[in-house]
Amino acid sequence: MKAYLAAILAVPLCAVPAQAQSSPPSAGGEVLTLDEALADAGATTPLAQAAEAGVWAAEAGRSVAKLRPNPSVSVDTENALGTGPYRGFDESDTTVAFALPVELGGKRSARVAAADAGIQRAHVDLAVADADRRLAVTEAYVVAIASERRAVVAEAQVAVTTENLRIARDRVMVGANSPIDEQRAALEQVRATTDAETARLTAAATRATLIRYVGDRARTALDQRWFDVATDGTQGPTAPVDARGTLALVAAAADTAAAEAGLRLARSQRVPDLTLTAGTRRLEASNDQAMVFGVSVPLPLFNGGKAAVTQAARERDRTEAQGRIALFEAERAIAAAQADRDRAATAVRASEPALAAATEAARIARVGYAEGKFDQLILLDAERTLLDTRRAGIDARAAYHDAVARLERLTARLPAEGDNQ
Repeated sequence: MKAYLAAILAVPLCAVPAQAQSSPPSAGGEVLTLDEALADAGATTPLAQAAEAGVWAAEAGRSVAKLRPNPSVSVDTENALGTGPYRGFDESDTTVAFALPVELGGKRSARVAAADAGIQRAHVDLAVADADRRLAVTEAYVVAIASERRAVVAEAQVAVTTENLRIARDRVMVGANSPIDEQRAALEQVRATTDAETARLTAAATRATLIRYVGDRARTALDQRWFDVATDGTQGPTAPVDARGTLALVAAAADTAAAEAGLRLARSQRVPDLTLTAGTRRLEASNDQAMVFGVSVPLPLFNGGKAAVTQAARERDRTEAQGRIALFEAERAIAAAQADRDRAATAVRASEPALAAATEAARIARVGYAEGKFDQLILLDAERTLLDTRRAGIDARAAYHDAVARLERLTARLPAEGDNQ
C-alpha cells in the first residue's frame, strides 16, 4: 500500500519533464523561419540605409571628380576716376579677358581613380552592413527561441516544486517527515516561481527585440525544428577556412587601394597647373583695340607638395600593415568560431543522454522520497540536476547556432555585381 501511494504521488511529477521539453505552442500553425525573418528584416529595418546612402554619395563623388575646373571672365579698367586728364573715363583702358585653367600631371584621372576607390569601399561597407544585419537578426532569432524554451522549463519547474511542496506537507502532517522538509520545499517553490517570472519577462523582451528587426510577423511561432538541429553531423577536426576574400580582407584591400589612389593624387598635385588668358583691351583715348594674352604658373617656393606625398605614402604603408593585421585577426576569429561551434555541437550530442539520465534519476528520487526511502535533500539535488541539464541543453543549442552565425559572418564574401543578397 505504501509503494502504491508513492507511485500515485510521483505520476504528475513524471509527466512534467516531457511537457517541459516541448516547444512553445504555435499561433495558428504559422511558423516564421529564419530565412523568412532575414528577408523581412532586410525590407523593414534601416540597418543598411546608411551604407546604401554611402554608395550613392561615392558615385556622386565620382561625377564631381570628373569635372574640369571652371574658366573665368575678368573685366579690368585702368586710368579712370583719377586726377587731371584721368578725371573721368576718357583716357581709360578697359580689358575683357577669358582665363582657362589647364590641369597638368594627371590630376583629373587621379581624382577619378580616388573616387573609384571610394565607390569600391562604399560597396564593401554595404556588404558589411548586410552581413551585420543578418548576424544581428539571427542572434535575435536564436535568443528568442532559447528564452522561450527557458521560460517553458521554468514554468515546468514551478509545477514540480508545487507538487513537491504538497507531498512534503502531507508527509509532515502524518508525522513521516520533519517540518524542515516543508520549509525547504516552500523555499524551492518560491525560487521556482521567481525564476519563472524572470524567464517570462526575458522571453517577452527577446521577442520584442526580434519584432523590431522583423516586424509583426515575428509575433508568430518560431522554427523549433531548426533550433533542435544543432549539429552538422561531421566528426574529426574541422578543415581550415581560407580567410582571404572575406569581407574583412576585402575591406582592408579597399582601404589600401584608396590609400594608393590618394598617393597618386598627392603626386599629381606636385605638378603646377597653367592658366591661359586671352582678351581684348579698348583704349578710350584713341578708340583703338588690342588683344591681350597671358600665361600664369604658380611657383612652388614654399609648398612643393613633397610633404603631402610623404604623408600619403605613410598612409599607404599603414593600410598595408592594417591588411596584414586584418588577415591575422580574421584567421583567429574564424578558428575561434569553429572551435565554439564544435564544442557546442559536442554539448548538444551529450545533452540527450544526460537529460535522459537526469530525468530517470529525478523520477527515482521522487518515488523514493514518497516512500520514505530517500531524504529530501536527495530529491532536491536530483531536481536541481535535472533543471540544470535542461537549461544546459538549451544553452548548448543556442551556443551552436550563435557560433554558426558568427562563422557565416566572418566568412561572408563580397556579393557579385547585381546580386541582391
